[in-house]
Amino acid sequence: MATGLEAAKLELFLQWLNVNGAELRGCKIKYCNSSKGFGIFSSDDVADGIFLVVPLDLAITPMRVLEDPFIGPECRSMFEEGQVDDRFLMMLFLTVERLRKNSTWKPYLDMLPNEFGNPLWFTDDELLELKGTTLHRAAELQKKNLKSLFDDKVKKLAERLLILDGNPESEVRFEDFLWANSIFWTRALNIPFPRSYVFPQIQLEKDITISDAPVESTENLVNGENGKILQTNNSASQEGETIWVEGLVPGIDFCNHGLNPAATWEVDETGSLSGTPFSMYLSSAGNILQGEKEISISYGDKGNEELLYLYGFVMEENPHDYLMVHYPMEAISDIPFSETKMQLLEAQKGELRCLLTRNLLDKGFFSESNFPEGTSNKGFNYSWSGNRKMPSYINKLVFPEEFLSTLRTITMKENELYQVSSLLEELVGSGGKTQPSETDVRTAIWEACGDSNALQLLVDLLNMKMMELEEGSGTEESDAKLLEIAQNEKRQDISSGENEILDGKISLTTSRNRWASIVYRKGQKELTRRFVKEAEHALHLALSESN
Repeated sequence: MATGLEAAKLELFLQWLNVNGAELRGCKIKYCNSSKGFGIFSSDDVADGIFLVVPLDLAITPMRVLEDPFIGPECRSMFEEGQVDDRFLMMLFLTVERLRKNSTWKPYLDMLPNEFGNPLWFTDDELLELKGTTLHRAAELQKKNLKSLFDDKVKKLAERLLILDGNPESEVRFEDFLWANSIFWTRALNIPFPRSYVFPQIQLEKDITISDAPVESTENLVNGENGKILQTNNSASQEGETIWVEGLVPGIDFCNHGLNPAATWEVDETGSLSGTPFSMYLSSAGNILQGEKEISISYGDKGNEELLYLYGFVMEENPHDYLMVHYPMEAISDIPFSETKMQLLEAQKGELRCLLTRNLLDKGFFSESNFPEGTSNKGFNYSWSGNRKMPSYINKLVFPEEFLSTLRTITMKENELYQVSSLLEELVGSGGKTQPSETDVRTAIWEACGDSNALQLLVDLLNMKMMELEEGSGTEESDAKLLEIAQNEKRQDISSGENEILDGKISLTTSRNRWASIVYRKGQKELTRRFVKEAEHALHLALSESN
């Protein structure tokens, strides 16, 4: 239930939306709970299925920052000199606007959460719950990187801007920047703006420097691979071109995530659908909502690692969960014939990382579903010499061929290297090719090596992964027991009337952050166990077939 303060904030925000042209047609914004904050709920039946319409003029985007009369001039010069990127502009804007006493965005900013459930906000004890996981290392490194960025650039710049605004007493803390970073990652949408809206006065013939639209993963966040966020749809004519820009859309961004979303958002350039040109609208996804039901959208098919890292929540039994397995780059220099193997890896564009998604197990030896038997995941013919036969287990092998080829290359013996070289020379010589293709290289490597050594290395990598997880936080069984205890405590707390005071907790003894960590790491251990079982069985078959 919302407090009086939260109700007052909501009333001011609704007035602000209305003044700025937004329309709540078949929905209402209301407080959910301390973990979810505010959400959007159905209220009235709407014939056209449109719940909410927000003008794009209300979106906070990099263009908005550069055009801002207060912060824009300072940011524009830095942006043009390449000192800052698009995402930095957004985070700096949020940091400063939150501290400005006369910010025109105050009704919106006051509605946003002050704390988050992602690991950047964990206490030291809560962070230890993630020990042994990929997320533990990622969170530590990301917080360190953000602190360096704050000390080196953000603090001085933000305080200078606040002084110019007549707030010389304002001190910018790291927590203010951490808040802005979390607001951006938890609420920003990748918005398809019409080109005519983004560049209304620029000649259509003028080229723009652009990059791919971002798809954020734990690896990208750890390595700081942040590029420009403008992306054009080159398949369209420039007049009707779409430009993808990350931004916050007040109102729309109060939709929470659901596996079965009740709504989707779209951009309406002409106003023919929503009645408001250059707007974003929230429309029904076809689900019939009777009464006051929460309207959820999909944040994408994300595993718990990504959900917890970016958004601060997890989903039990997440069908999109995944396991990241990798062979460390620094270890390659220590293996025999490392230079030659690196050349082969480059020739086949070998990947040292592999994302093993839960749904791969549906096709495996120990599938728990009635998934129909698939076809071969090999991308080449068998066999050049006739000595290597197609394995009997090929249709049950759940591991991506690209990663297996990388592992075959790493484990290759000297005589196998010579055989691969001979096969490729024969192919180039007979076919008139100047260079073998990626498929040619992978085919030759499989011909020479088979599967057994690669599968043995994969088993070792997965067992090492399990060892790190269990050394960090115990076994899968112990995690299941902890979740069971937390669930039993929650039932007791609810029955005794304690439910109303469980602020930020699942039960009186388990914080939401700790609970989310246990759900995530238990899922990692389950996936590791199941993929180890798949790899070991495939290895057994490969050895028995001399493969």
